[in-house]
Amino acid sequence: MREFSSADILFIVSAVRWTLILSAIAFLGGAMGGLLIALSRTSHSKALRRMAAGFIQIFQGTPLLMQLFLVYFGLAVVGLPINPLLAAAVALTLHASAYLGEIWRGAIEAVPSGQTEAATALSLSYPDRMRHVILPQAMRVATAPTVGFLVQLIKGTSLASIIGFTELTRAGQIINNATFKPFLVFGTVAILYFILCWPLSLLARHMEARMRRAITR
Repeated sequence: MREFSSADILFIVSAVRWTLILSAIAFLGGAMGGLLIALSRTSHSKALRRMAAGFIQIFQGTPLLMQLFLVYFGLAVVGLPINPLLAAAVALTLHASAYLGEIWRGAIEAVPSGQTEAATALSLSYPDRMRHVILPQAMRVATAPTVGFLVQLIKGTSLASIIGFTELTRAGQIINNATFKPFLVFGTVAILYFILCWPLSLLARHMEARMRRAITR
C-alpha cells in the first residue's frame, strides 16, 4: 500500500474523459434507436407497435448490469469476443434506446390530436406530418425528461467498471486497491460525478419549470 497522492487524483480525473465518451456514444446511439422506437410505438402498424413494446419491456424489465454481462460475456461464449468499450457502448445504447423511446413516445402523444387532424386535412403524408408538425412540438415536451435521463445515463456508465472498462469508477477502484484509502478515493470519484451531473440536473429542472409556465399561460 502507498499514500493517496496528487498523481492518483490526476489519474482519476483523466478517466472522466472515458465516462464522457461512453456517455456520448450511448446517448447518440440511444437517440437514434429511441426515435425509431418512438415512431414505431405511435405508428399505425400493429406489428411495429408490438415489436417496439416488446423491446421496451425487455430492456426496462432487466437490470442494466445483466445487459452488460450478456453483451460482454455472451458474445464471447458464441465465439465473438468484444472489447469492454464496445460491449459497454452496445449495452448502454440498447438501454438508452428503450428509455428514450418511451420518453419520446409520451411526448409525441402529448401533442394535441388536433394538430394531426389539421396536418391530415392539408394532405400531408405521415413522414411530413411527423417531420414538420408533430416532432417539433414533441421535442419541446421531451427536452427536460431527456436531459434528466442523460444524468442517469452518465451515472449508469459506472457499471461498465464491472466488465473491466476503465472509466471513472474503475479508475477509483484501481487507485483504491493500491492505496486502500476508500474514503478519499471514492469521495473524489463522487465529487467528479457530482460536477458532471449537477449542472445537467439544474438544466432539466429549469426546462421543466419553463415548460410548466408556458402551459399555464
